[in-house]
Amino acid sequence: MIKERKQQVIDELNEALKEVKNLYFTDISGLNASETSNLRRSCFNEKIKLKVVKNTLLAKAMESSNHDFGDLLDTLKGNTSLMFSESGNAPAKIIKNFRKNSDKPILKGAFVEQAIYIGDSHIDTLASIKSKDEIIGDIISLLRSPIKNVVSSLQSGGGKLSGILKTLSEKNDS
Repeated sequence: MIKERKQQVIDELNEALKEVKNLYFTDISGLNASETSNLRRSCFNEKIKLKVVKNTLLAKAMESSNHDFGDLLDTLKGNTSLMFSESGNAPAKIIKNFRKNSDKPILKGAFVEQAIYIGDSHIDTLASIKSKDEIIGDIISLLRSPIKNVVSSLQSGGGKLSGILKTLSEKNDS
């Protein structure tokens, strides 16, 4: 690769790393063309950008980025593929799902919302992290629950004041 092209790749990686919130370092070597195509399709469907990079160029981009990638630089051995995602758990879920039929991809490490995870042993932890949308859904469900109880209490009393008071007193007794 000529020097100008290397610098262009480093600059592109630098731009991508500036904006990154969630980044997974994986090893997909050993996958055949069909498996690689299926992995790329799964990533595309989940809005995850999969990119195969040269370790030396990635290391230079990481060193000059505004993020502290800590020990992730040490994972840059062998083949490295990056998974860029808006969701912290989506790449881990894809990896787990893909491994039902294959032993790859291997998780080398992850940078998720400023936290660093090193090693494949963290795949279950990363897959169980709730995304922002999932947390918002849980909060809304929790907030709606008391309202549903009041509405059902009001409806069960037939709209009469005595029925309402009776229903509410029964709820307080239990």
